[in-house]
Amino acid sequence: MNLKTNNKSTQDWLIIENIDKNGIIKIKNKNTYIKILKIQPINFNLKTSLEKEAILNSYKIFLKTCNFNIQILIHTNKEDISKIVSNVKQSKDEKISIISKKYIEFLNKINSEKQTSTKNYYIIVDEHTEEEQENLENIYYLLNEKYFKIKECLNKCGNQVKECRKEEVIKILHFFLNTNNDLKNK
Repeated sequence: MNLKTNNKSTQDWLIIENIDKNGIIKIKNKNTYIKILKIQPINFNLKTSLEKEAILNSYKIFLKTCNFNIQILIHTNKEDISKIVSNVKQSKDEKISIISKKYIEFLNKINSEKQTSTKNYYIIVDEHTEEEQENLENIYYLLNEKYFKIKECLNKCGNQVKECRKEEVIKILHFFLNTNNDLKNK
């Protein structure tokens, strides 16, 4: 049985051509640019009925005023409590040692029962051009215009919106492309 080997690198099959310092992603072989926005959520359940209604109305306005494609991405990451557990000191005093051990057991039990996790929320916008050598300043302007429209609308809902810079974009892409989740210093 003859197996063909393919000596292509990871970069050859990735669709990403470049990520600039502002976090704008250029897609290979297409005239498409992508910008990722991080959304700081609010706790909707803690709001009063009147506040909830105002938030929902603001969100409806957001969806109506965004006359461009968006993608909403939610990234859930299971919490690693090993650092917390390692910070619980083992004492020479037997009573404190017993309390520490019980506290560690409690943390592990809560973590396994509740499956604690953090969630990150993102909105992805893109800009596509027909011309191969489109003015990059114009593309960046159009992406920023979309960003400011989203930011304005979601601020009315109580959310904070920020642009993802190159380092954060790399981390986001890493979570989806690397299954062992160990990000090496880049």
